[in-house]
Amino acid sequence: MQVNLSNRQILKIAGPICLALILPQINHMTNAAFLGHLGEFPFAVNAIAGIYYLVMYMIAHGLNNGLQVLFARRAGELNYAGMGRYFSNGLMLALLFSAVAILITYSLAPYFFAHSLHDAHIRDAATSFIRIRIWGLPFLMLMGLCNSFYTGTGNTRLLAVTSLFQEAVNISLDYGLIFGKMGLPALGLNGAAYASIIAEFTGFLVAFSLLFGFKFPKKFHLFTWLKPDMTAIRNILSISAPLIVQFLFSIGSWLIFFIFIEHLGQRPLAISNMMRSIFGLFGIFTWALASTCNTMVSNLIGQGRENEVIRTVKKISGIAFLCAMVVSLLINIFPYQLLHIYTPDTAMITEALPSIHVCTLVTLLSSVTAIVFNGVTGTGNTRINLFIEFAAVTVYLVYCFVVIERWQSPLHWAWGAEFVYWITMISLALWYLRSGRWKGKTIA
Repeated sequence: MQVNLSNRQILKIAGPICLALILPQINHMTNAAFLGHLGEFPFAVNAIAGIYYLVMYMIAHGLNNGLQVLFARRAGELNYAGMGRYFSNGLMLALLFSAVAILITYSLAPYFFAHSLHDAHIRDAATSFIRIRIWGLPFLMLMGLCNSFYTGTGNTRLLAVTSLFQEAVNISLDYGLIFGKMGLPALGLNGAAYASIIAEFTGFLVAFSLLFGFKFPKKFHLFTWLKPDMTAIRNILSISAPLIVQFLFSIGSWLIFFIFIEHLGQRPLAISNMMRSIFGLFGIFTWALASTCNTMVSNLIGQGRENEVIRTVKKISGIAFLCAMVVSLLINIFPYQLLHIYTPDTAMITEALPSIHVCTLVTLLSSVTAIVFNGVTGTGNTRINLFIEFAAVTVYLVYCFVVIERWQSPLHWAWGAEFVYWITMISLALWYLRSGRWKGKTIA
């Protein structure tokens, strides 16, 4: 419950998170590979629709990241009842936010796609896909709530169990419903949406089964507060709301990036989907360590050990950069083999190579930046996170508009936008941590 600053402690927290993250990325990679073998069109549609769903998921991710900070702080204080209070109210907020996201998708998504995408076929297919896909969000949000609780209390091994069941179902049903195998109908692109919903429902069932199986509700009073506690809700939103807005800025800007790419044509969009899949898979080490940094920083502050925060961030950053170096080397040694997983089209593979080289350099930069930025999150001053994100996204979108939309530059120059984003972010995050302004901040 109370962490210590050692490599063993870091790896003990990060290892299960890494396993939990790698399974969804393998699933996304498999999903993209299946659709890629259907042709360039469904692969391109999946890029836009997948990013839109990711934007909606960021509501859940921001809420659960804020709760993770609160769980870790209460864990550092050994305040079990406080954790249960936040869990119950977090559950109510998760259901409310998912309902809002479904309403937004049905009412506004068709309008948004109609006024942003140039290709009418991609627009119609993306609308059809996302109207199915969005129904998995409530299950994903509730599963994320459990995962935040497990991470905040140091029970990260349970994340891997949930992910294993979820992704086994997803990959199997992807194969069956996309291609019409295992006695299932061949639904193509929409088959991937139905498979994901069923898989997220499975993950939700497993996560809550583990919760009760290990008797966490009794120990941590998880369902004692079944009526809304406005003080607890205000505290949750005080931490989570800036993170939700921050993540919506972040992934929303990525959605705009992919829309600009769609204006370049179907092939650049399909290639960009490959980049997203490959670097999503190999970026799991960074994001597992980033989540670890968030938890450890908040826990250490809860123990009154603020003087160890900077050393923690430096230590985890070093591990992340080493992992990123190994990953970047492997990608550059075997680019053809990786890209061939998605498409047999040698011309598309050749066109993708310059973007591969740009993205591997970005991987090195983002590995350190993500750790430092999550160190800021762990201090509990999430309004600073929002300010940093807003500044980074603003610079990023200016670059995208000029270089992609106006100049119609080659794809690898478009992916150069990631440099602008991560450099801005790390500069501001380092400034804040070094300033010491986060010291003495309390979380109710």
